[in-house]
Amino acid sequence: MFHIVLYTPEIPPNTGNSIRLCANTGATLHLVKPLGFRLDDKGLRRGGLDYHDIADLKVHENLEACLAVLGDARVFAVETGGRIRYSDLTVRPGDAFLFGPETRGLPTEVLERIGRENSLYIPMRPRCRSINLSNAVAVVAFDAWRQVRFVGQAREPV
Repeated sequence: MFHIVLYTPEIPPNTGNSIRLCANTGATLHLVKPLGFRLDDKGLRRGGLDYHDIADLKVHENLEACLAVLGDARVFAVETGGRIRYSDLTVRPGDAFLFGPETRGLPTEVLERIGRENSLYIPMRPRCRSINLSNAVAVVAFDAWRQVRFVGQAREPV
């Protein structure tokens, strides 16, 4: 399907929500250390409900280890200063979407590593600087899943 990568996430409920979302969409969730919480954190568990067992979750020591696992996947950084509106990207199965930590976004060196030409943004109204991490993941993940015609969904629409 596709990959969601959380680079050094800080807030347990956001990661828990992303676990649940990835279980529901079939995306693989990658967490890049250091994490701002323990994987057995109560807030993480609460956000992910009982989806931890059905989510495809991978934890990586650093970004390079994560990118090595992703192999030839196209990787797109999702950042407020991105170059391409997320909805203008034609998604391919296997694409990866990289999100930064909640309080500071992706560091410059990570954006340069991915390539600014591979950066996406979610439109917002003036004077707004960002949206919640798990909301951003949901926006991008569901649009990506829509573009691959909701492959693997539980049922066809009536």
